[in-house]
Amino acid sequence: MKPVPVHANRVLIRSANWVGDVVMSLPAIRAVRAYFPRAEIVMLAKPWVADLYRHLPDIDRILVYDRDGRHAGLGGILRLCSELRQVGFDVGISIQNAFEAALILWWSRVPIRIGYAADARSPLLTHRVHRTRAVLNLHQVDYYRALLEGVGIPAPDRSIRLVLSTDEHLWAEEALARLGMNPSEIVCGINPGAAFGTAKRWPKDRWIELARRMLGSGIDRILVFGSPSEVPLGEEIASAVGPRCHSLCGKTDLRQAMALIAACRLLVTNDSGLMHVAAALNVPLVAVFGPTRHDQTSPLSQKARLIRVPVDCSPCMKPHCPIDHRCMTAVSVDRVLRESMEVLEMSRS
Repeated sequence: MKPVPVHANRVLIRSANWVGDVVMSLPAIRAVRAYFPRAEIVMLAKPWVADLYRHLPDIDRILVYDRDGRHAGLGGILRLCSELRQVGFDVGISIQNAFEAALILWWSRVPIRIGYAADARSPLLTHRVHRTRAVLNLHQVDYYRALLEGVGIPAPDRSIRLVLSTDEHLWAEEALARLGMNPSEIVCGINPGAAFGTAKRWPKDRWIELARRMLGSGIDRILVFGSPSEVPLGEEIASAVGPRCHSLCGKTDLRQAMALIAACRLLVTNDSGLMHVAAALNVPLVAVFGPTRHDQTSPLSQKARLIRVPVDCSPCMKPHCPIDHRCMTAVSVDRVLRESMEVLEMSRS
């Protein structure tokens, strides 16, 4: 394999498709910037994750891959590739593992195409890295770093960070004021949903009890975060907890949710994309894990506390539990409350 030349004018990175994966790929993207200091670094991302890259100093431009709109179907992919050819990229890096991601780089005539040898796409890549068992068992942050190191691009830094603008922080302050909050109040967030499936979700009644007890333990307000599909869940929790609990499910876009999470003293969450967002914003957090591999997707933050109860069937990696959901029901409200208050107290010191 020939070394990747450092003198490139434009580098295209095909983004990961999920919020958590995008956050965990940020150290790799920072390594790309360090290796190509004079190049224009361009992200190609699906619409629902594109906004995560805003304000990041390592990225010069964001192109949206609108798979459900102008880039839908074979004709849409060919249109996208034509657009990319017109820009003219010297290097393409596929963070995403799918065959389609490598095909887009190939059809776009990017001369240097880097990616994992996965999904039968090796012939489409000029610089391919094999996914050994050791690589597959890495934490996801290190999995993305190993891709670059496999082609000779150093990636020594594991730290993750997202960036909010001053205007976004001000918007969050104003949004909290509209909810009747003042700056002196202690505001904490909870994130009871998860995109992967119901298996990753701590039971709803536990969230309700936790929020009530947090409000009785010195916390002034609770914000419930979630997607539009989780509106019923958020409203049911807020209604059961009372007027000091506010559901934001479906009421914010991603950047607004980020700004409001940054305004929280603590986020309690399932294993989810917003968990990684909180970690990247340096917000103290407590994460409840069950069916997923905590060794691969735990939040990389000194302010994170991970809660899990080992059971014989976990990690199963299934979206829906076929038995009794024991990995999540074994996590008690007492434990989550205790560890949440400990993390909150540590953040004050």
